[in-house]
Amino acid sequence: MLDNIKIYASDKYWKSILADLGANLVDSLDCADVFFDDIKINAPVSVDDLQNLILKQFDNNDIIINVFGHDVVLPELQRKIVVALYKNPNIQMRELKLAVGVMPDIATHSVENAIYQLRKTFGHDFVLNENGRYRIGRI
Repeated sequence: MLDNIKIYASDKYWKSILADLGANLVDSLDCADVFFDDIKINAPVSVDDLQNLILKQFDNNDIIINVFGHDVVLPELQRKIVVALYKNPNIQMRELKLAVGVMPDIATHSVENAIYQLRKTFGHDFVLNENGRYRIGRI
C-alpha cells in the first residue's frame, strides 16, 4: 500500500518501521512525496492508522502542488491552512480553526499568525479575507 509513495524520514527507528511495512524510503527530501517528520503521531499507533496518516499526508501533497505549482515545504499549521482553504473556499475563521485542529473558543492567534506568515512569504493577496470569509487568492 505504501510502496508507490516516496517517504523521507530522518529518524532511524521510524525508517526501520516504515521499511518493515514495505515503504519506499528515499534519502532526500527533494524527491519525497511525504515528509514523515511532519506527521504528528500519538503513540501507540496501529499499522492501519499509520498507513492512513501517511496516505492523508500524501493526498495533501497533491493539493499543495495544485496551489503552488510544485511541492512546497511549509510549517504544519500553514500547510493545514492552505489545504483547508483549498478544500473549503470562503470559510469563516471559526470554521478554519476547526479545520486545522485549533479550538475556536481558545484565546490564541496561532491561525492568524500563520496566515500572516503565508502572506509575508507568498504575497498579501495569497490569503484573501472578504467579508469575514477566507480563501486562497493568487501567488
